[in-house]
Amino acid sequence: MQQPLAEPIPLQRWEDGTYRVGGTRGTLDTVVAAFQTGATPAAIAQDYSTLKLDDIYAVIAYYLRHQPEVEDYLHGREAFAEQVRRESSKHHGATDLRSRLLARLAK
Repeated sequence: MQQPLAEPIPLQRWEDGTYRVGGTRGTLDTVVAAFQTGATPAAIAQDYSTLKLDDIYAVIAYYLRHQPEVEDYLHGREAFAEQVRRESSKHHGATDLRSRLLARLAK
């Protein structure tokens, strides 16, 4: 019996913990989010021209086979982003920014 060919998944984990697709700056997060909203692999490739169509298909297949793990990763990324937003707003309040922008527009 022949062994099936194993294709490497085109995902690399960067130092910041982000998974990038096919050696590009395109993220796993971006591909999965687009797929979840109904975008086809071809549409994703058109919207993100640095991503190759075959890599997009491979990443979607990986997502479908490992949904719980990928969802955990995505939830962790969302929690981290929310923490960064909270920290940022402590140091640079949105109301302060809004006031400054309105003052600049008034001039």
